Amino acid sequence: MRKLATSMTALATLFIATQAQAEDVEVLHWWTSGGEAAALNVLKGDLESQGIGWQDMPVAGGGGTQAMTVLRARVTAGNPPTAVQMLGFDILDWAKEGALADLNILAGMEGWDAVVPEALQQFAKHDGKWVSAPVNVHSTNWVWANKAVLDELGIAVPTTWDEFVAALEAVKASGKTAIAHGGQAWQDATVFDAVVMSTGGLDFYKSAFIDLDEDALGSDTMKEAFDRMGVIRSYVDDNFSGRDWNLATAMVINGDAAFQMMGDWAKGEFLNAGKVPDQDFLCFRFPGTQEQVTFNADQFAMFAQGPEVGKEQAALATAILSPSFQSAFNVVKGSVPARTDVSNEAFDACGKKGMADLKAAAASGNLVGSMAHGHANPASVKNAIYDVVTAHFNGEYDSAAAVDELVTAVQINK
Repeated sequence: MRKLATSMTALATLFIATQAQAEDVEVLHWWTSGGEAAALNVLKGDLESQGIGWQDMPVAGGGGTQAMTVLRARVTAGNPPTAVQMLGFDILDWAKEGALADLNILAGMEGWDAVVPEALQQFAKHDGKWVSAPVNVHSTNWVWANKAVLDELGIAVPTTWDEFVAALEAVKASGKTAIAHGGQAWQDATVFDAVVMSTGGLDFYKSAFIDLDEDALGSDTMKEAFDRMGVIRSYVDDNFSGRDWNLATAMVINGDAAFQMMGDWAKGEFLNAGKVPDQDFLCFRFPGTQEQVTFNADQFAMFAQGPEVGKEQAALATAILSPSFQSAFNVVKGSVPARTDVSNEAFDACGKKGMADLKAAAASGNLVGSMAHGHANPASVKNAIYDVVTAHFNGEYDSAAAVDELVTAVQINK
């Protein structure tokens, strides 16, 4: 892995050069929806104020799978972008290849170790060295609801699986779509994440998706989780296949559907549409996971482009970890700051709840990486689980067969 400048003086000189001679940064990302683009503009504006241009390289696809394919082609061609949005084990995989710049001196100067939660540092560091800059913490076990639809039907926020099924049935009986969903593998897995946690609890989730314990993967509890996925499938409209996540969110925003199970990036779509939490829409944890938080964290990994970290890369990383940016960006994005010392004053009701939930989960040991979003196991395992979950959701397997396929898929790919 390439090394940073070996002295604080050299890095200070680098920052001076950044201001005077800054060039463009080319950033590969998958933030292409309206709410995501609005959030990204916060970062673009911050850099532009420093005289740093932004070369946008968006690759549509909410889970980032397509973006990683494009990235691999760019790196293979010897032309990596300046920075790349990444998640979890993808960061560590590139770091192991020696492809990422060493940000340790910068991190030390700016005190990242003291303000970034340890759970995030596990994915931002490799061999004790910082290789990426965390932008946010997303939690993935949220449900989003159209308040007017629920009020009209007299539905209270469900707190148990049975209450949730009763609410879904009431919506379906009214002629509306109960669950807005996009039939893409990462979306199916996002729902499965929450369903498994709700069905088996935190310890079961860890055993199955982090420890990859075959007894947990092949258990009756896992079969019940697949059974519940079948119930959810029965409340999804017929046109779900291939639908982008933000189009599913729009169904809830417009009152065409009551609920969506999606990470807190969905909130950005509600805000971008002028909607207000607790007035127009509701946010709550998937029933049965109220005390837990499954998370992912968007980070920007800096690809090594020479013996020292590039001046534009240093400026980008500094901008990302600044408290002012962490607040401004996450207020728009729907996520919560990657720093623990950022005030919640600017955040709305859902944002304040998210920050409080994250703090409580981290303190109680109930904060766990999301399987669906690359923070529980390596990409090879995650993608194998994707295939089984999606095949079951589309009716290719019954629950018993899905359990058998899940065990086999994990065995082969771990």
